[in-house]
Amino acid sequence: MGTRYHQLSDVERKAIARWHAAGQSQRQIAATLMRAPSTISRELRRNSRPSHNWQGGCYHPERAIELTRRRRRRGRGHKLARQPALRDLVRDCLAMGWSPEQIAGRLALQHGRTIVSHESIYRFVYHRTAQKDYWNRLLPRRKHRRGRPGRRGGSSVHFIPNRVPISKRSQRANNRAEAGHWEADLMLFRRYGQAVLVAHERRSRLIRITRQPSKAARPVLISLRGLFRRLPNALRRSVTFDNGSEFALHHRLAIQCQLKTFFCDPHAPWQKGGIENAIGRLRRPLPRKSDLAIISQGQLDAITTRYNGTPPGESGEILMRR
Repeated sequence: MGTRYHQLSDVERKAIARWHAAGQSQRQIAATLMRAPSTISRELRRNSRPSHNWQGGCYHPERAIELTRRRRRRGRGHKLARQPALRDLVRDCLAMGWSPEQIAGRLALQHGRTIVSHESIYRFVYHRTAQKDYWNRLLPRRKHRRGRPGRRGGSSVHFIPNRVPISKRSQRANNRAEAGHWEADLMLFRRYGQAVLVAHERRSRLIRITRQPSKAARPVLISLRGLFRRLPNALRRSVTFDNGSEFALHHRLAIQCQLKTFFCDPHAPWQKGGIENAIGRLRRPLPRKSDLAIISQGQLDAITTRYNGTPPGESGEILMRR
């Protein structure tokens, strides 16, 4: 039989049904198929039970094959459902504001191997069993289902002068191999004109938050210029934006700070996934309904410090400190 178990094939199940109906014992069938007797016993027992739609008590190969395929589609259940200690640990980390990516990365770093993937955490959170305990409210965006429906409108790509597509960004920037490559975006709120500028360093995953008087291009340019001028040359190599009109003056930033600027493809904000994930996590302390008129820059700095104190989603050196 060897040391590795293989599932029964469809041909074997049909042979089992034929020989079992002919009166052969389970040990005889197992010896003929070169299987363990317990395998034959388990197969006959689990696939001969009557159900709501089937009242028969004998073994039918077609029904056994269909039941096996159904079990495979259903799987063994979620890992977090099978391991209560791991489930409690993940829930505590989510309650502290960690993202599933951070939890999976930190556990892998501590144990030297993957304990649970971020996708497993998301799948469990969005499953109907976890919805009863409102696990989704522990996620940064607190959505009750996956996906983000929306309408695709026009793009400002044709109104941005000297625009360089992200496909021309260096491979070292794409691989997070060196520091100094940034992503930036505006975080908008319900009240008209209220916004904060969020900048995200790709290698260290650290962020900076700056209050904006409006989402016009000139105030955004001034904030970005103030941020990057305080940094050494090694930490200001490039910055990536989406195609919003608020970044239309990027070419001045490139001249004044010797900073290369790149833009995502139209309708592809996922190409700057670091800043998108950062803004999603910041929605916990700064929900869209927040009124920036009663939030000081000092409070924004405290939120920045708390965010930068959480572990990155995967191992990486923290290169900058406030």
